[in-house]
Amino acid sequence: MSDLSQPHAEEGVVPPPLRPRRKGIYILPNLFTVAALFGGFYAILMAMNGRFDVAGIGVFSAMVLDSLDGRVARMTNTQSAFGEQMDSLSDMVSFGVAPALIVYEWGLKGLGKWGLIAAFVYCACAALRLARFNTNIGVVDKRFFQGLPSPAAAALVVGFIWVLDDYGFKDAARVEWLGWTAFAVTLYAGLTMVTNVPFYSFKDVSFKRSVPFIVIVAIALAIAVVNIAPPLVLFAAFCVYGFSGYAVYGYKRAKGKPVSVIATSTDEPDEEGLHR
Repeated sequence: MSDLSQPHAEEGVVPPPLRPRRKGIYILPNLFTVAALFGGFYAILMAMNGRFDVAGIGVFSAMVLDSLDGRVARMTNTQSAFGEQMDSLSDMVSFGVAPALIVYEWGLKGLGKWGLIAAFVYCACAALRLARFNTNIGVVDKRFFQGLPSPAAAALVVGFIWVLDDYGFKDAARVEWLGWTAFAVTLYAGLTMVTNVPFYSFKDVSFKRSVPFIVIVAIALAIAVVNIAPPLVLFAAFCVYGFSGYAVYGYKRAKGKPVSVIATSTDEPDEEGLHR
């Protein structure tokens, strides 16, 4: 009767190393990221069909979903390098490409090359801002963003369009003053993304801690106010946030306090301008 067992390894022969187990992908946080990506993609399609009100809803929905994916990942301990890269790519589509295309279709294409320049500057600044965020994530004060975050910049541009569309300006590309106003808003939002101005990040707000009862009442009142006129209220709120960084910068300058959100970096020796 033959021996069916496997032969033993010879002494002195090292067995080949086991292949590392392939890592899976966490579904829950990436589900929010893909949904945010769809919001930006849907906004682009709606803008191409002249539905700028629905395009605004798509971008703002992407903002809500984008704010949830990271918190969900931290709360469920499902952070991953794949999720970080996926989030950056989703942000580039929803808050970089989508607002640039929407504002170009709405009001910038009537300005010819100037409109094209403004839309591209915004798109390029969004890419630069996301790349800088990814590379400086280890040396930036977590309480502040370095420059205007891309979702807030998208809210300024798309919120401006949503408000005017709600007031009946459906074909803004033929109204010259509206085109130049959109040009100014787009450049402001784009260039503010790549400044070193500190914007509060709200990352130190924890949902695990108990809060006073008045906080819940304030949240309920805020929801009620938003429902009165969603485009106008949301745009006004992000206008305040969009200028808040410069107010903080000016206040710290006046008090002689450091205004940079960069801590200490040994990778880039020539960073004197970031620490002023």
